[in-house]
Amino acid sequence: MYVKLLLSLMLLVLTVCKDVSEDERATRAAFIQRLLNKQKHLEGRLKLVGGLNKFEGNVYIYHAGRWGAVCDDSWDDAAAAVVCRQYNRTGVATYAGQYGEATEKYWMDDIVCEGDEPSLDHCVFSGWGSSDCGADEAAGVICSGPEQRAASCRDCPQELRHCQGDGCKERLLSDILDVGTSIRLVGGRNSGEGRVEVYHNDIWGSICPDGWTAYEASVVCRHLALGYSAQALQTDQFGSSRIILQGLKCEGNESNLFMCRQRQVEGCPGEAGHVAAVACTQHLADLLLDVSAIERTAHLQDAPMFTLQCAMEENCLSRSAYEIRRTNENWQLETRRLLRFTAASLNVGNAEFRPYLPKHLWQWHLCHMHYHSMEVFATFDVLDSTGRRVAEGHKASFCLEDNTCLSGVERKYSCKNYGDQGVSVNCSDVYQYNIDCQWVDVTDVEPGDYTFKVSINPHARVAEQSYHNNAATCALRLTETYAVVYGCTLGRP
Repeated sequence: MYVKLLLSLMLLVLTVCKDVSEDERATRAAFIQRLLNKQKHLEGRLKLVGGLNKFEGNVYIYHAGRWGAVCDDSWDDAAAAVVCRQYNRTGVATYAGQYGEATEKYWMDDIVCEGDEPSLDHCVFSGWGSSDCGADEAAGVICSGPEQRAASCRDCPQELRHCQGDGCKERLLSDILDVGTSIRLVGGRNSGEGRVEVYHNDIWGSICPDGWTAYEASVVCRHLALGYSAQALQTDQFGSSRIILQGLKCEGNESNLFMCRQRQVEGCPGEAGHVAAVACTQHLADLLLDVSAIERTAHLQDAPMFTLQCAMEENCLSRSAYEIRRTNENWQLETRRLLRFTAASLNVGNAEFRPYLPKHLWQWHLCHMHYHSMEVFATFDVLDSTGRRVAEGHKASFCLEDNTCLSGVERKYSCKNYGDQGVSVNCSDVYQYNIDCQWVDVTDVEPGDYTFKVSINPHARVAEQSYHNNAATCALRLTETYAVVYGCTLGRP
């Protein structure tokens, strides 16, 4: 945007400059116009940097006249699929600056893709330039093989739900490991931390860190009766050993590691020496989403856009609203149809739920006059019968606090006067339906039956005892005059 503004200003100055001949003015104006056209043409373009060929590397995206990096928070194979589609190839995600540290500012962070988006900027993310990532958290991809649009699952065992290409690409881990296989933690300062090693084919070896998340780490801690996972680490700080297992994928609620699945991948392209590791703890927060509050309070509201200007600054409306603002000089008088609802989260764990960022890194939002301690605390999705997202929203945690507590529990956290943020044990953080951004903009959604999904702590940025009570999946009936949300069930984001 700034480059476009500068070029436009140069063009304006050139048209009124008296010391330049008509021919020279025309030549320079044509040059500046070409730059403007190029800038517009490049918007949203991707490039891969640092790889051995053009099909691998860290991902950079062009926006507002400059290239920027992509952070690996929440980065996964679905996002990689969107990137690699421009090469007509399939892709796998890489993490932690596998192809070098980020050399430009981060344009995108906390990206969540379904995998079928036409471009990366159509995925959900925390907003252009909004990132808390270090230079060593660059997201990348490895694109390999022609994209297979029509998958065949006839060769997959019945219990496997995911397949690609000509056959099954996932297997239960218990089907490929020895009967006597066991796991252990090695190299830690105590028995509750270290690199994860698996005993297989008569040797102990490590797990590839690519794709290692809070879900896999939580299963390891549960398997070893060490409580809960406080950290899922991709590191060499606990030493390293030969990697003998890659492509591990867990839902997070498995009772042991061997109930997880293995995706078929080619090798482990992670950073040299880094392996999967965990830090386990007996004390952790656990947010429980109140599904009854969602069902009870969901309703439609038609709101004029002049009342939604602060919300627009935080990207809380659908894309068509911003297009209307850009093209219609009377945009303030247009209305948006909002699906509003209340979301309440009770901390049923045995430790406080605290923001992952230190207080001095919280972001001040002037329009709403509040601090964001977590850029994305909740996501809201409306899905059609095929699972395609047709509308989405998100909620920044502008005030994590103890709104209500169980009998006998004293409220500790309050956001007043730049207070500390958090949710105490047996207290609830409540976002009422009348708060800005506590909605999904459904203006462009046709009447019909949909799935409505509300997720809190969706990227598992704050460690919890369980993530399978963090999302409510509900039925949504949307008509021209009303909306009904019903049949909500708890699950994982």
